[in-house]
Amino acid sequence: MKVISLKKKKKKKKQPVGADFGRQLCARLPRRMLRQARIAAKQLRVLRALRDRPLRWSSSLVACDRALKYQVGEKVHGFTVNQVTAVADLFLSAVKLSHDGTGAQYLHVARDDSNNLFSVQFRTTPMDSTGVPHILEHTVLCGSDKYPCRDPFFKMLNRSLSTFMNAFTASDYTMYPFSTQNAKDFQNLLSVYLDAVFFPCLRELDFWQEGWRLEHENPNNAQTPLVFKGVVFNEMKGAFTDHERLFAQHLQNKILPDHTYSVVSGGDPQHIPDLTWKQLKQFHATHYHPSNARFFTYGDLPLEQHLKQIHEEALCKFQRIEPDTAVPLQQHWSKPREEHVIRGPDSFASDPTKQTTLSVSFLLADITDTFEAFTLSLLSSLLISGPNSPFYKALIEAKMGTDFSPAVGYDGSTRETCFSVGLQGIAEKDIGAVKEIINKTIEEVIESGFEEERIEALLHKIELQMKHQSTSFGLALASYIAACWNHNGDPVEVLKISDQVTRFRQCLKENPRFLQEKIKQYFKDNSHQLTLSMSPDQTYFEMQAKAEEEKLREKVNSLSEEEKRNIYEKGLELIAAQSTEQDISCLPALKVSDIQPSIPFTQVETAHAAGEVPVQYCAQPTNGLVYFRAMSSLNTLSEELKPYVPLFCQVVTKMGCGSLDYRQQAQQIELKTGGMSVFPQIIPDNSELDMYEQGVLFSSSCLDRNLLDMMQLWTDIFTHPHFEDEDRLRVLVRMVAQELFNGISDNGHLYATVRASKTLTPAGELLETFDGMDQVKLMMRIAEMPDVTSVLRKFPRIKRHLLNSDNMRCAVNVTPQKMLETSEQVDKFITEISKKKKERKAVRSHLIEKPLDPADADNEHVSGPRMTRKLIADPTFKPCQMKTHFQFPFPVNYVSECIRTVPYVSSDYASLRILACLMTAKFLHGEIREKGGAYGGGAKLSYNGIFAFYSYRDPNSVATLAAFTSGIDWAKSGKFTQQDIDEAKLSVFSTVDAPIAPADKGLNRFLYGITDEMKQRHREQLFAVTHESLVHVASKYLAFGQSTHGVSILGPENENIAKDPSWVIR
Repeated sequence: MKVISLKKKKKKKKQPVGADFGRQLCARLPRRMLRQARIAAKQLRVLRALRDRPLRWSSSLVACDRALKYQVGEKVHGFTVNQVTAVADLFLSAVKLSHDGTGAQYLHVARDDSNNLFSVQFRTTPMDSTGVPHILEHTVLCGSDKYPCRDPFFKMLNRSLSTFMNAFTASDYTMYPFSTQNAKDFQNLLSVYLDAVFFPCLRELDFWQEGWRLEHENPNNAQTPLVFKGVVFNEMKGAFTDHERLFAQHLQNKILPDHTYSVVSGGDPQHIPDLTWKQLKQFHATHYHPSNARFFTYGDLPLEQHLKQIHEEALCKFQRIEPDTAVPLQQHWSKPREEHVIRGPDSFASDPTKQTTLSVSFLLADITDTFEAFTLSLLSSLLISGPNSPFYKALIEAKMGTDFSPAVGYDGSTRETCFSVGLQGIAEKDIGAVKEIINKTIEEVIESGFEEERIEALLHKIELQMKHQSTSFGLALASYIAACWNHNGDPVEVLKISDQVTRFRQCLKENPRFLQEKIKQYFKDNSHQLTLSMSPDQTYFEMQAKAEEEKLREKVNSLSEEEKRNIYEKGLELIAAQSTEQDISCLPALKVSDIQPSIPFTQVETAHAAGEVPVQYCAQPTNGLVYFRAMSSLNTLSEELKPYVPLFCQVVTKMGCGSLDYRQQAQQIELKTGGMSVFPQIIPDNSELDMYEQGVLFSSSCLDRNLLDMMQLWTDIFTHPHFEDEDRLRVLVRMVAQELFNGISDNGHLYATVRASKTLTPAGELLETFDGMDQVKLMMRIAEMPDVTSVLRKFPRIKRHLLNSDNMRCAVNVTPQKMLETSEQVDKFITEISKKKKERKAVRSHLIEKPLDPADADNEHVSGPRMTRKLIADPTFKPCQMKTHFQFPFPVNYVSECIRTVPYVSSDYASLRILACLMTAKFLHGEIREKGGAYGGGAKLSYNGIFAFYSYRDPNSVATLAAFTSGIDWAKSGKFTQQDIDEAKLSVFSTVDAPIAPADKGLNRFLYGITDEMKQRHREQLFAVTHESLVHVASKYLAFGQSTHGVSILGPENENIAKDPSWVIR
């Protein structure tokens, strides 16, 4: 802790002429400045050393160079090379091939990235809304010829070190991707994926489980009524409660009504029960054939091995066919159309007259026209992105609605692309006005075009995105090319982004009205446009329930007595299959010995900016980008103001600063940075559950040439933020509130977990305030205020405590060559924001100052000054149980039960972490998803020591809580094998060893105080977990009476809960 003396300093005697100049200078400096000078000198030495130190990364392009050696026409393991292209801007080489025997298309992207990815996608074009491609996507992963055990996909999650495993059903294709950093693991997963998609078992019981089935409410009691069950059935019931998704689905169905886009590929719950097992198998036979497949591989592994394995294990067993899966072009309309749909009411909305959504949508160009699609995508961004865009000004700032309509902007996911714009949260009487504003805005843009600076800002964003290094770059590429490639467009052309930018600039140069003419062509003169409105109906959910009851009655009434007996017996057979221990010895697996015993340490240096604020510097190959972060403490902020911190964070970079109004500020942020974000942080101490840090994290990135501009923006935000514009705040608040409300149906399990953990640690209540349902309700309340002046007045008060250098620490990730320049700019920033520094007392009396790294003194990997953080401690805190039921008109539930356990450094933490994974894979998955029909469920241990059970889109609630309890009993009984434990370790290590981008190296140390030494110690604790230690922690922490539990459910009314006085109903 720094102590500042208040005593007067005595004058020093004047040095004789001729004395050492350095001593003369030092003699004239006050002691504080002397100390700063010494610190600065040391900092300079540290940064120069960092600049000059050779870094441990390779700049070679081995994988790219190897790929460029292929020759067009070359034959490789049953494939023919068709094209070899270097894409220098993305540091990759693309090799396009086709399979000789089947015609399967193949694209390999070679890049020096160890996170290798595989995906295979099939064009899947259903002609009804039974959800056949979605249910098939689930069912093929339930066992195959070579791997006949049930659910090999989920079992492989625990037998590999994959960094990603999943499957996606889009409107017209289904994709199966995985990624891993381990070459052996890649071959194992490739084998499982190939067998799953080409040779699945497609058992009827798997179709029943994953798709839909008629089953008795209690499968063991034939006297209970028959009901619909099934994982996809329940998933889609949950999905259809999301108003935004529902609107987007209707929009696609109605603007492209002639073919596959007129149906719901994921499945409409009203139509899913029409799908038969026979139809499922027939769809697989016609769509999952190599002739209808597109293979994609990415990374630094050799292409030859991939081709050999894919050919020998799958493709050589097929003959070429002509798949009838092509999507024809939509017949263009001769005049615009209007449609209206209904949805359920908003339970949070206080004004029922303002719940209408309206959009106007236009059918655009063929997705295979790569440059046209690129141009239209840019045009969309210019029209709707940010406060300087024409539609933002015209629609959002008209304050008729709360936010843009769902699916706003460019949609390049279908054969022909679309653009949509409109508003949600409007009054029905304003529909005509909104349509008029849209038409008028189009006319104005055709007339006046776009400012050159906005176009440059957009192209700058593309440059930044190309330079930013993501750990999931392969997956991003696979997704980026999927739609175009799916319709036989050229995926390599899609990757040539720089060429498209160059051509775009040339078009603008040759024709200054290039963009205006596009708008006239695709908007004003386009008769294929759809006006879609959606409004709430108070009886919507009742109608949905009645429709399901009618469908159920129809199904049941058509059954003979023999068929009913067969359903009962099949239900018992399914339960028996779900309960039977599976022989998974056929599945390939890595061993715990395949895991690296140690981690590479990240070198960081610490220096003081302006002599007072500690800065962590991490030299990384950031590809010409600078990443800056600052953590500022909330310790001096009053409790009264804390609920408003998340809103403050949302608006502080969007209301103007310094000499810039909010439009100019937005323009500068787009032109000079990769974005500037501010988020509240509640960071648990890693050694004490009842201690935590509260603060706000400021983050940004920029091209190194824009460093000065980025830091000036931060300086202006910290020193002169604008908090005067009430209209601007009202616009922002409405957008924030709408986004939070719309996200409940997707994030219900997270809201349930936050509420369930609220009373378990001192930080729990603040977490609920910042990230829970309390925050949603507060934002909805503020959004409905006729006058937000009272809220606006709170921001300068928050600013005084937050936007200063008190208790601040910073982090910079940048290349060594730019380290010195960056440090100078950070130093300048800290100096500027410290000019009006004022000492403030912490609100909480119990503050503990701890070094960010407890081992700094003996840590050879960290040099320079030490970082500390001030933690909140509450010695009087007593955890208590709380059970909360948030009632929503959803047909599904989101359930969570949380338990207070131990902090990160405890050896028991490692055992609990393994146990969470073990319980998920070996017990909870079967009980909650397979038997219960929920879309997802499991257990997870967080950094804050909270052991959380959860379920997602779950038809059950109380029964799921019982499954959590049964899971604890199962864990205490030790009914698991050493093989089960090893698989859980593999799954945990796949997360622990997930790749970290250069931008994020050292971040765990900076934010959480978790150093590489601590990670290594935790790693060794994970390796050391035994059967005995797992049973021990299950009994010690999870059993009732041992630790405090909290429970929360988001979902429909429940009679059993309503009768139980221990529940709080919200």
